[in-house]
Amino acid sequence: MSENSENSDCTEAPGAPTPPGTPPGTSPGTPPGPQPEPIRFFGTTWVDHDGGYALRRAGVAVGSLAAAVAACFVLRFAFQGLEIAEVGSLVGMLVIAMFAICSAVAFRKTWEGFGSRPKDPAREDALRGLKSIGFIGSLLAYFFRSLIEAPGEKLRRTEYESARAQFEKRRSTRTGNPAARKRPKRR
Repeated sequence: MSENSENSDCTEAPGAPTPPGTPPGTSPGTPPGPQPEPIRFFGTTWVDHDGGYALRRAGVAVGSLAAAVAACFVLRFAFQGLEIAEVGSLVGMLVIAMFAICSAVAFRKTWEGFGSRPKDPAREDALRGLKSIGFIGSLLAYFFRSLIEAPGEKLRRTEYESARAQFEKRRSTRTGNPAARKRPKRR
């Protein structure tokens, strides 16, 4: 299931006219202002911790831990293949070191990604291959973070709350529709 399909409540046909007073780009049932950003596996249930939020967190924790354990077994079989091929102890040690270092880097980068947006997206793209090799570290980061909260919830919550506060501030400083004001009669 995609991230966007979880919060699509609009059953109208595309291109259907919106009722008067509805801001463009929103469905009639959504409140005005900024909308929460969906999180993978959670959608927007992280906002009010409803819609099976606790069950989803438990599922993400169990799923990521099970995937990490399965990945360790696969790597063990690959290492046994290297032993059968008798490539030597140096190659075996290099493979173990490579996976350990890549997993540590992937864990750190994934964990940092839960707390802040990347400062340099180009560098994150360059590290994508390294994070793919160290996928066990990313899975473990998901496991440990899901024990605390939905992975990325703290970041999204601070961004959403600051956007809501700015929206309310802008909305409260408005004086109304200037075109609807009564103009004083000139004499």
